[in-house]
Amino acid sequence: MDILQIVGIGLLTTVLILVIREQKPMFAFLLAAFLGVAIFLSLIGKIDNVVSVLEELADRSGIPAVYLKTMLKIIGIAYIAEFGAQIVRDAGMESIASKIEFAGKILILVMAVPIISVIIETVLNLLPA
Repeated sequence: MDILQIVGIGLLTTVLILVIREQKPMFAFLLAAFLGVAIFLSLIGKIDNVVSVLEELADRSGIPAVYLKTMLKIIGIAYIAEFGAQIVRDAGMESIASKIEFAGKILILVMAVPIISVIIETVLNLLPA
């Protein structure tokens, strides 16, 4: 699905939501959530292509696979937390959305600790004793 199709479907869904929201607000929310999931699922194949290219580059450069996998997990956490927070915001629950974002940030920090440790060790090894 290219961007013109995504925008077109998004605009059409927005019009439907605006019409439905007055009569059935729950259906309007479900329609918005369904569209978000459908767009995400339609882009999974493109994400897979990017991951394949990054894995190939990491192999050629000699970067250990664990670092690439950790970075991809961090990116995934960020996207999923943002997606979930936006859906919750659509339902009007700002406080829950901000808690989802906070949890995503904490999980990213936890995942990043091994990479930060390696960077600090590398810098310390470069410094004269």
